[in-house]
Amino acid sequence: MTQDVRDAIIIGSGPAGYTAAIYLGRAGYRPLIIAGALTPGGQLVNTTEVENFPGFPEGILGPDLMENMRAQAEKFGAEIEYDDVTSVDFSQPVKSVVTDSGTTYQAHSVVITTGSEYRKLGVPGEQEYSGRGVSYCATCDGFFFKNKPIVVIGGGDSAMEEADFLSRYGSSVTLIHRRDQFRASKIMVDRVEANPNISLRLNSVVTAVRGDSGGATSIELEDTVTGERTAIEANGVFVAIGYTPQTSFLGQSVKLDQDGYILTSPDATSTSVPGVFAAGDAVDRVYRQAISAAGSGCKAALDAQAFLGALQSEEQLQASAS
Repeated sequence: MTQDVRDAIIIGSGPAGYTAAIYLGRAGYRPLIIAGALTPGGQLVNTTEVENFPGFPEGILGPDLMENMRAQAEKFGAEIEYDDVTSVDFSQPVKSVVTDSGTTYQAHSVVITTGSEYRKLGVPGEQEYSGRGVSYCATCDGFFFKNKPIVVIGGGDSAMEEADFLSRYGSSVTLIHRRDQFRASKIMVDRVEANPNISLRLNSVVTAVRGDSGGATSIELEDTVTGERTAIEANGVFVAIGYTPQTSFLGQSVKLDQDGYILTSPDATSTSVPGVFAAGDAVDRVYRQAISAAGSGCKAALDAQAFLGALQSEEQLQASAS
């Protein structure tokens, strides 16, 4: 089933998608948001308190922030479909977007804000014990490991936040990082180092997750300096080592870099295809903050508005000439 041609479609939600929808909605374009079937709202729906989003001096829960953004987008005329995009066709002036339900949507402009997904360790036992000890979301699963040994793997802000959060549940929390220095912000590192319930294991990589019929029981480590192999008891194994952009559905429709991030023009959100724009963590491999994603969503909406305005002016000129 093919829908009528719309002005704008936003693929993805989260801070970038909802902000783009707010701006396009206020401009009168009534965008369609294809928000995803399982994870509408992006990664913030799995976050506890967000302390660094401007306007909330006391902080705000991640799901509440996303719910507010969604409601604001709908207030200004955005329509939301909770479905997944499986393929696109950007080869024609009218772009086509196909969803998992079999529906084809068409629009003059498309904004891609599909974000990124958790990166896996790729070691023996990780897949086997996924959901039975191995987790990628502390706020989702931390409660299940109350008074049990926990390890967190990673060295960025996400790993720090997860270790700090999990320290209220686990009998112990060990933060494992492959280098001798963290890439996380200083305030997050200071918070973890000051937490008496968290111990650090640096210059170490996980080589396997071990367990039994009840779930994960330990991890195996290798020291990157000495090569020594050891084991740490762990019922909860929380992986926070980065992300992979959710762009596989795009195929060759727009230019991507070697890691799958969408390439955009310098100082703009336009992609290699006129009328197609991108924002948020599907583009940004550096900052990965809710506020930077929201800002890029604003930019993408303004770029899309400019494109649609020029398109309408051209159509009016052609109509007057005929």
